[in-house]
Amino acid sequence: MKRRQFLSVGAVAPVALAFPKLATAASTKIVLGQSAAFSGPASALGERFKEGALLAFERVNARGGVNGRTIELRSLDDGYEPDRCAENTQKLLKEDVFALFGYIGTPTSVAALPLATAARTPFFAPFSGAEALRAPFNRMAFHVRASYNDETLEIVKQITSIGMKRIGVFYQNDSYGKAGLDGMTAALKAHNLSPVGLGTVERNTVAVEAGVGKILADKPDAIVLISAYKSCAAFIREARKQGFLGSFYNVSFVGTQALAAELGQDARGVAISQVMPLPFSATVPISADYLSAGKALGAKFEPNYGGIEGFVAARTIIEGLRQAGGNVTPETLVTALENMPELNLGGFFVDFNDRSHAGSKYVDMTILTAEGKVRH
Repeated sequence: MKRRQFLSVGAVAPVALAFPKLATAASTKIVLGQSAAFSGPASALGERFKEGALLAFERVNARGGVNGRTIELRSLDDGYEPDRCAENTQKLLKEDVFALFGYIGTPTSVAALPLATAARTPFFAPFSGAEALRAPFNRMAFHVRASYNDETLEIVKQITSIGMKRIGVFYQNDSYGKAGLDGMTAALKAHNLSPVGLGTVERNTVAVEAGVGKILADKPDAIVLISAYKSCAAFIREARKQGFLGSFYNVSFVGTQALAAELGQDARGVAISQVMPLPFSATVPISADYLSAGKALGAKFEPNYGGIEGFVAARTIIEGLRQAGGNVTPETLVTALENMPELNLGGFFVDFNDRSHAGSKYVDMTILTAEGKVRH
């Protein structure tokens, strides 16, 4: 199901300014700071998002920048660990970055958002759908993707529409996994159902055996997985090894191509909810734009969902900076973004206003083939 609507958002109440801002008219560039996983078992998520964002930033820089200023993305590796992310964020803020951009994951973003809020620094396009980043409303936080509640609602709708009612949930034992579990619980409750069998895995591990055993003991028809790609792949392989013949569903954060690569032929029939348009086909204008920009990388460019999300995020903040004018400051950027309702990036709409910074509710369901291809 493809949808675009307004969504009421949330976050943290503003607190006192703690760090200086890069906001002078004399600046020749705008520096965006990013902390993301570029090492460890979630590294593909950070690498692909960054690659997609750089496609947009490098293209606009080659054309003279935004209102005469070029954009620099300063990226630090946190290995998908909250403590490292908080350290990176403090470092970036002390370096006077203009905004924080493209943080990867819920536990890391949850650690960083209060620091951004205290510094009155925009926190733009985290790669997470967690409600903890959206509610209560935070004027510094902007989201270009649908929430996990939106995704799990669509997953449950699809599962129940084909008559399955016994649904297990495998989730990462942290704020990301629990956000997805909360979404699943709420979506199932609307159908007078509740999860059948729960299993967990620790972040950045693949110790899934106990979780598989707990869930399969309750004989589910389908299992929804809310974790990163390596642990989800390990779970799917182990569950099939133990004789599970039901269906697997994943939320978008899993990393579609990374999961397919981990599973190989075992990817066949695995479903994934998506919050971005199909990145492999030029039928949607934003996808065509992404593919066109990627051609500059030559043979090494491989279109993917993480990449197009980074591209969409970059295109959105570029438009906000352009609308904010030549003397842009973090405050005027926030105001400009709040005055960009129904921003059409080419068939993908982002809606911001001064009451809601949740830009999209777009959700699409896809399925993997044995060859690792993505099908609707």
